[in-house]
Amino acid sequence: MYLSRFLSLHALWVTVSSVMQHYPSVWGHYDVCKTQIYTEEGKVWDYMACQPEARDMIKYVRVTLDPPDITCGDPPETFCAMGNPYMCNNECDASTQELAHPPELMFDLEGRHPSTFWQSTTWKDYPKPLHVNITLSWNKTIELTDNIVITFESGRPDQMILEKSLDYGRTWQPYQYYATDCLDAFHMDPKSVRDLSQHTVLEIICTEEYSTGYMTNSKIIHFEIKDRFAFFAGPRLHNMASLYGQLDTTKKLRDFFTITDLRIRLLRPATGEIYVDEQHLARYFYAISDIRVYGRCKCNLHATGCKEENKRLLCECEHNTTGPDCGKCKKNYQGRPWSPGSYLPIPKGTANICIPSISSIGNPPKFDRIWPNISSLEVSKPNQANVCDNELLHCQNGGTCINNVRCQCPPAYTGILCEKLKCERDPGGCSQNSGQGAISHGPLLLLTALLGATGLCTC
Repeated sequence: MYLSRFLSLHALWVTVSSVMQHYPSVWGHYDVCKTQIYTEEGKVWDYMACQPEARDMIKYVRVTLDPPDITCGDPPETFCAMGNPYMCNNECDASTQELAHPPELMFDLEGRHPSTFWQSTTWKDYPKPLHVNITLSWNKTIELTDNIVITFESGRPDQMILEKSLDYGRTWQPYQYYATDCLDAFHMDPKSVRDLSQHTVLEIICTEEYSTGYMTNSKIIHFEIKDRFAFFAGPRLHNMASLYGQLDTTKKLRDFFTITDLRIRLLRPATGEIYVDEQHLARYFYAISDIRVYGRCKCNLHATGCKEENKRLLCECEHNTTGPDCGKCKKNYQGRPWSPGSYLPIPKGTANICIPSISSIGNPPKFDRIWPNISSLEVSKPNQANVCDNELLHCQNGGTCINNVRCQCPPAYTGILCEKLKCERDPGGCSQNSGQGAISHGPLLLLTALLGATGLCTC
């Protein structure tokens, strides 16, 4: 008897667990766009804000160098060893694989010995500046989620600027300046991210932390994303809800962490000293072994997937949206203006789904927004789009679909799909007894039903 009860409880737990796994976690990872929930009236769709998982974006990058012939090896040339600047018997030769240092070696798998790296020509034309622009392009809007890390095989440059573009390289803005002497190089006082605050987090600074000469243990340059997140989420990023709230309400902050392109401007190679040794110019060059950029496709909180198609990243849009960034409503789903999803309220956010443009009988229902001109939507058969149905466009929160034309909502709810609480319009907002229990009690009702079915509940 006890064994059978144990097996019944185990089966019950597995069933409830399979249901509960579709609920977003309390911290709001936003990894689900919609899920079916259980209410007294049955299953309904619950829509929520969603975003793709962060990933290594270097896998999808396209790199260009300016000037195009700045890579060493054509013609072959000798250069000085990294650790000993007076051992100048190393060779770069583009025609020999073992001696070539093409740009793609900035993005290959690290950990091999000897390490692989891209390398520029030497500073043989001194005193003419040795300037190199390395542009990283994704042809897609990216939201950065971790530090940008550049690993130099040579000494870190004396002067460098990291720039970003939000319009596919048409215009550029500085992200951060790097120099051994910020005041001399860029007329800026030196600072570090630790000198910033919530109020100055968007300030463009010049740092001297990452600009040194020939030091074998000092090869890495950072652009600190997580340290800036920490001003809102705490030192260990435990309070992500606070960060999401700031990103949701402050467009400048959100745009600061958003890019389509990055540009590394190398302005002066590592010299390790005040004066350039003109007798040994083969000591001076740039060499980069690794670049790391982590982020996610920007999909305006309308997608959890991002796929590569024809060498371009595209959001796999949901919520009846479309476009590379899910930036507009699908045809026949323009019943209200497109809007990005929202991180708020935590943890599920607000989906702001696109709704149908016309009813099944050709007469638009009376929404609280201006109904668009049907002819402007290029709809030839007005009776093909439904406001609600029993497949995808479920009336939410216990609403009833009436002839595919409108949702008849419970007293506490309103909206086209009964997705809004009426009390949200009140000056005092919603209390805990405003009708939200229909959603939150769904798993409990299912659990009670299952317990009754197994004879283990005396409720």
